[in-house]
Amino acid sequence: MTGSALYLLDTNITAYIVSGRSPSAREMLKQTLQHAAVAISATTEAEILFGLELKPEAARLRASIEALFQAVEIRCWDSAAAHAYGRLRGRLKTVGKSLAEMDLLIASHALATGAVLVSHDKAFQHVTPFLTVVDWATDLQGSTSPKPAE
Repeated sequence: MTGSALYLLDTNITAYIVSGRSPSAREMLKQTLQHAAVAISATTEAEILFGLELKPEAARLRASIEALFQAVEIRCWDSAAAHAYGRLRGRLKTVGKSLAEMDLLIASHALATGAVLVSHDKAFQHVTPFLTVVDWATDLQGSTSPKPAE
């Protein structure tokens, strides 16, 4: 998919998709996969797997997660992401803003890969001067951050 957009899913959007909590996010994923690349950061993968570990009885959820992991690329957090992290964290500190550590890692990964970050988390409004952020869970109200693999 050379030249097409890349969308990097944040943990909450990933959780909304696999749990079915946001039909809108599921539909956007389905539509986007037809014309663009969709990925998750290995950081998001780790958060989702942590949430799944807390629910060993959730066989259907595990199957949904595995299906999503097969449908999207899982991107390794690398040196380019580390450099983007340093720049982004420095820029945020300069303007008096911050993000939770895992959110900052994921935002940095999106920045390093030139991806559009997909999240329902309003905390990412602080990075919009540096990174494009979109919300596919438009059917959900407010800023909610579910536990991984909710």
